Amino acid sequence: MKLPRRKFLHLAAGATALVARSASALDYPTRPITIVVPFSVGGPVDTLTRIVADRMRRFLGQSVVIENLTGAAGSIGTGRVARAAPDGYTLLAGIWSTSVVNPVVYALPYDVINDFAPVALMADNPQIIVGRKGLPADDLKGLIAWLKANPDTGLEGTAGVGSPQHVFGVFFEQATDTRFQFVHYRGAAPAMQELVAGRLDFIISDQVTALPQISTGVVKAYAVTAKTRLAGAPDVPTVDEAGLPTFHTSVWNAIWAPKGTPQPVIAKLNSAIVESLDDAALRARLDQLGQKVVPREQQTPEVLAALLKAEVAKWWPIIKAASLKAE
Repeated sequence: MKLPRRKFLHLAAGATALVARSASALDYPTRPITIVVPFSVGGPVDTLTRIVADRMRRFLGQSVVIENLTGAAGSIGTGRVARAAPDGYTLLAGIWSTSVVNPVVYALPYDVINDFAPVALMADNPQIIVGRKGLPADDLKGLIAWLKANPDTGLEGTAGVGSPQHVFGVFFEQATDTRFQFVHYRGAAPAMQELVAGRLDFIISDQVTALPQISTGVVKAYAVTAKTRLAGAPDVPTVDEAGLPTFHTSVWNAIWAPKGTPQPVIAKLNSAIVESLDDAALRARLDQLGQKVVPREQQTPEVLAALLKAEVAKWWPIIKAASLKAE
């Protein structure tokens, strides 16, 4: 059957474009790669990404540039990558909150599940439940008992509405059948300063912010929200050991590409990240920053895709039930 000329030209153009994309993917990369970090310079996500990116260039043969594009809890930078060409030259350093919390808290012009291609899960950062020095509770069970005895009185500090401290605090209320007030700050550091000063009662904090305060003894450490103890705080029990089993929370870090990025490009990027994370010195440096590199078998696109779906199923009902919305 003879095809109409217009349809023939359309099919021919499509085939030519496909061949061009395939050839381009085989040659990839031929120019510098940009990783968008949707948070400020010097923060945990930025620091982790820069360390890994510096190593990646050795395997890719091209420089990997970090672009910090902040705003709206990371949703502005994330949106920039969603709109980027799917050619492997613009990537996203996404974390738990940008992929799981923001879709509920913000009205986003993109779909976190369908507009991105998973590249690699890199590290996760379990939290530490810490309290003010003068709080009349010496362990996690004591903290829960104190909160129950003083409903709506306890103060938990957060880095803002929808921040990990806020969402994990809501989860803590549900898991312990307690009620307390949230006090929102413009970041984790000012919230911790208030805790040290005794103006807050507790925080479900990231390790980078909490560990220095724990080591100097200016705050009480109640539990780590992981299944195993932390190398940086070996004396702090896990939530399972402290009497609150399954209260596991973590802010994981991952690399994403725009949807439609060719599979050979994804594979090459994943390989560069996996080999970078295999460096012992790099892993030790990240461990000092509270970023635990996930096992090699978990660094695949497939594991990252499954993790996102599981986290959405776990956290979206919790966030929606609390009616959390950006101010």
